[in-house]
Amino acid sequence: MNDVKAVPVNGFFSIGNDQMTLIGGPCAIESEAMCFEVAETVAGICRRLGIQYVFKGSFDKANRSYVHAGRGVGMEKGLRILSDVKSKFHIPVTTDVHESWQCKSVAEVVDILQIPAYLCRQTDLICASAATGKPVNIKKGQFMAPWNMDNVVEKMKAFGNENILLCERGTTFGYNRLVVDMLGLVEMRRFGYPVILDATHSVQQPGSNTEFTAGNREYAPYLMYAGLSIGVDGIFAEIHPDPDHAVSDGPSQIKLDNIGDILTKAVEYDRLTRRMSK
Repeated sequence: MNDVKAVPVNGFFSIGNDQMTLIGGPCAIESEAMCFEVAETVAGICRRLGIQYVFKGSFDKANRSYVHAGRGVGMEKGLRILSDVKSKFHIPVTTDVHESWQCKSVAEVVDILQIPAYLCRQTDLICASAATGKPVNIKKGQFMAPWNMDNVVEKMKAFGNENILLCERGTTFGYNRLVVDMLGLVEMRRFGYPVILDATHSVQQPGSNTEFTAGNREYAPYLMYAGLSIGVDGIFAEIHPDPDHAVSDGPSQIKLDNIGDILTKAVEYDRLTRRMSK
C-alpha cells in the first residue's frame, strides 16, 4: 500500500510509521479500577510485543438505542479517569466527542479525539475537533462508501488540521448486519492518511436486540488479522475484563484474558505485511 502521513501523538509516537498501533480499552468507562486493570494489562502486552498503544474509554455513550441503557460515568469523572490512566501508565489516551462544545475541554486531557461514525459528516463537530490541533480519529459512517470519506478529509484540512486518522468500523449490509470491505481499506489509505480498522464494532449486529446491540466477539480477531494483512496502520479494539456484564457493547468486546494471545498473532501478520511491502 502507498505511504501515508505519519501522525504524531503528543510526543509518544507517530501513527503511520513502521510500527503497529493498537487503540483499545473498554467501550464505556465504568470505573477507575477497571480502566487501570485494562490499561496496565494491555500496555504490558504491547510493550512486550512492540505495539504502540493508545488507551480508549468513552465517558458517555450518547448514541444508545435503548433509552435506559447505561451511558458511562459522564464527562467530568471520565476525563479525570483518563488523565489518571495517562499519568499512571505513561500512555496516550483517547475518547469520543459527540458535541462541538466538548472538544476544547476533552483536548486538554486526551491525545487523540475520536468522532463517532454516526457523526462523521457533522461539520461543526469536525471544525471544533480540528481547532484543538490534536489528532482526530474519524470513524467512517456505516452508511458511507470508503471513497466518500474524501469530503471528510477535505473538511479537516480546510479547518487547518491534517493530523487525520480514518477508521473503518463496518458498513451496513441489510438489516442488523455489518460487513468490512477490505478493498475499502486500500481506498481510504489512498487519501494519504493512516487507516485504523475497528475490529470489534465491525462485528456488531445493530438493532438485533431490543435493549442492547448484539454482536459476535469471536469474529473480531479474524477481521483484525485480515486488515493487518491488507496493510492498515493500526487496530481499534474494545477490551473488557468481563464483557458479558459490560455497560455497553458487551457481545462485541474482547475479553481481557484473551487479548494477549490475539495480539501475539496480530503482530506477526503486521510484521509479515510490512516486510512484504518493502
